[in-house]
Amino acid sequence: MVGTDSVWVVIPAYNEGEVIGEVIRGLRCAWPRVVVIDDCSADATGAAAEAAGAVVLRHPVNLGQGAALQTGLRYALAQGAAAIVTFDADGQHRVEDIEVLLETQRQTGADVVVGSRFLGSAEGIPPLRRLVLQAAVVFTRLTSGVALTDAHNGLRLLMRPAAARLRIEQNRMAHASEIVDQFHALGLKVAEAPVTIRYTEYSLQKGQRLDNAFHILLELLVARLIK
Repeated sequence: MVGTDSVWVVIPAYNEGEVIGEVIRGLRCAWPRVVVIDDCSADATGAAAEAAGAVVLRHPVNLGQGAALQTGLRYALAQGAAAIVTFDADGQHRVEDIEVLLETQRQTGADVVVGSRFLGSAEGIPPLRRLVLQAAVVFTRLTSGVALTDAHNGLRLLMRPAAARLRIEQNRMAHASEIVDQFHALGLKVAEAPVTIRYTEYSLQKGQRLDNAFHILLELLVARLIK
């Protein structure tokens, strides 16, 4: 069984100074090992994360969420993590859902457990955003062969062997689809767990604009063409 001290929580962050301290304090009550990758924020994100007790790694230039996740995975693995949870910085995720991911892993023996808001709950989700996310599910199933109900959920559990094999090359938001592609290519056993995503005015402002879905699709198509 994976112990609390062997689980690292990885948080990619960019200009999250308003909420990240609260997010980290909530996490560290149950999961003390938290690393924040400050992706060259222009505000006090790094200082707020340190004050809340997280380890903070800083990118000297803004590279994107995919690159921040890769930096965090490498760090957590170097610290001996047996399991790694990726967690968003904007307050959308619930701390208690980490235990849901772990329990699902214990029951299934999966290499990776992905949170699903569509098996769980999406509180306050705008109808158009729901439609776009569901379209992303169809696209991911067609292109990756992995049958997920929620393809772009930032709450994931990666067991150490799986995390060590991931190589995230898409620095920006296309990384979410790239990660699922790698699950399939690496032959990893993937399970889903019901989680809650809470949409707030802040998280909706921080989140990706809906027109970015077209840019993500373009990035993925280009990546496939050059491989």
